[in-house]
Amino acid sequence: MERYLIIKTRDELLRIKIGQILYFEADRNYTKLLLSNGIQFTFAINIGKIEEILEKQVEGCNKILMRVGKSHIINKNHILQINLPKQKLLLLTEEGKPRELIISKDPLKVLKESLEKEMGKPEEPKEVKYED
Repeated sequence: MERYLIIKTRDELLRIKIGQILYFEADRNYTKLLLSNGIQFTFAINIGKIEEILEKQVEGCNKILMRVGKSHIINKNHILQINLPKQKLLLLTEEGKPRELIISKDPLKVLKESLEKEMGKPEEPKEVKYED
């Protein structure tokens, strides 16, 4: 069953499928939302409040949506690449176009570790000794 996020302001109501969210980006007291199909919205709500709304409305949303640093909440299902040295995060849109976010190294490292933990870290190859 598809889950939805509903964001209400004084003048409008927005109903979004969780899977379509690419990322939220903070811009002072505003938050920009980019959907995977390229549609973009801006709300007069800060990102902390968006995080609260997500936690209230979408049970288990932290399995899909993750706060990365002060400025972003990203959809982990759209991650294509995490590049720590370049502080780059690439998210993939529906059309297969990469969307680049610049994120500081520490939050990126936390994201990378979280994904590795979810996948179960691949084991290091073991040395096999053969005896004659």
